[in-house]
Amino acid sequence: MLFHSLLIVYWVLVLCMAVMIVLENRPPVKTVAWILALVFLPIIGLLVYLLFGRRRYRGQLINRAGAIQLARRAAYRFYRSASPEIPEEHYRLVRLFKRQSAAYLYPENRTDLFTDGGKMFGELLKDIAAARHHVHIEFYIIEADAVGNRLSDLLIAKVQEGVKVRLVYDDVGCWNVPSVFFRRMKEAGVEVQAFLPVHFVRFTRKMNYRNHRKIVVIDGKVGYVGGMNLASRYMEGTPGQHAWRDTHMRLQGNAVQGLQRAFLADWYVAANELVTDTGYYPTTDRTVRFREPEREPESRRASLQIVTSLPTSYWPDIMQGMVLAMMRTERYCYIQSPYFLPTDRFLFAMQTAALSGVDVRLMIPEWADRRLLTYASRSYLLDAMKAGVRVYLYQGAFLHAKTWVSDDSLSSCGSTNIDFRSFENNFEVNAFVYDRKVALAMKRTFLKDAEKCYLLNLDNLTSRKRWHRRFESFIRILAPLL
Repeated sequence: MLFHSLLIVYWVLVLCMAVMIVLENRPPVKTVAWILALVFLPIIGLLVYLLFGRRRYRGQLINRAGAIQLARRAAYRFYRSASPEIPEEHYRLVRLFKRQSAAYLYPENRTDLFTDGGKMFGELLKDIAAARHHVHIEFYIIEADAVGNRLSDLLIAKVQEGVKVRLVYDDVGCWNVPSVFFRRMKEAGVEVQAFLPVHFVRFTRKMNYRNHRKIVVIDGKVGYVGGMNLASRYMEGTPGQHAWRDTHMRLQGNAVQGLQRAFLADWYVAANELVTDTGYYPTTDRTVRFREPEREPESRRASLQIVTSLPTSYWPDIMQGMVLAMMRTERYCYIQSPYFLPTDRFLFAMQTAALSGVDVRLMIPEWADRRLLTYASRSYLLDAMKAGVRVYLYQGAFLHAKTWVSDDSLSSCGSTNIDFRSFENNFEVNAFVYDRKVALAMKRTFLKDAEKCYLLNLDNLTSRKRWHRRFESFIRILAPLL
């Protein structure tokens, strides 16, 4: 009798949850996914929804007033005296990003691309060592390994020199990092904050909205943005595997103000401190040069936008920009992503471009770091390939790069994966670059990486065992929740 009573109570609760999900006006695919999870995964589906699915508190978690103020301040000093020329072929994309999230177009930037984690980390340490005013660091993951310890030692040393050091890490991304790692830096004077820390009583409110950004700003003059986290696996690999293959970008010039704005907005969320000192937005003085890395830059005059997306935005900024860019592509579009769980809108744009004759190529790892995500992506790959998209599976190492290049004129590097979570739930940041030299460098990198891939065959994908296809179809239903 007790069992039947509990069963009735459970299904009444599931019905109430299902009604709440419908009334939230989510995209239909996510609504159906959550309801199916509640029905076909008893108890587990309910717990997963309570942990990851609730949207009731989303607007209460992040106050955007500070972020808006910072966005205006970051651009005001530059734009009051300059009117950068917008590239004609990308005018609509530039205008879209500006209207969505105050992502201004910054001209005259030096860009350096890194595809080797060791080289990127080496340059980062040199730049931090040269800092005189401040160092701002924000990463989804900072491991307490050889890489993390070298960084923490240097940050502590800079504090002792009188440099202001702020560090933001994602609380969920660093769950496995011992608290003593961050406590040591705090006690030495580094200002360390966890982004939306998850506590047992309140963790269902914050579990779903994670800060996936990777940002470094040094003295307001040099910045880093891309896909690499701070962990040894990017330099040395993991047992039995090569170092992860990723892409990161070093910037000098006006666009560093955009990275500064993004960091200080996140600092406001994490530390409840609104930093408005104009000293963090120094005007560009061409007579004063920051440390130059020992390599030729991809470009010295690139125009770019620093575009952010966050779960409280009315529009999915980065995804919407990618959809527009895809629909306006004329010759080719090459994309790298560690995961491929696209929203319907992105997949439709990709299919439309390929069917219209655009050379659309997608590169993903042969196996993701989580096998379930690999299986979930297979049916999406089939839909893309039927439209003519060419899919490359990267061999040997885990491909973690998140890049875009199209028509030798537009490229992007950042933290955004081609999946539901990056597009809709995470705090992300990408640099969109309007420069031919940078685009050609990104294109060469893609084609070089393609030599380490095998081209997925549509016949092989469709001739797999029936139970494989059925399992992947079932997992696809849950893809919006992964």
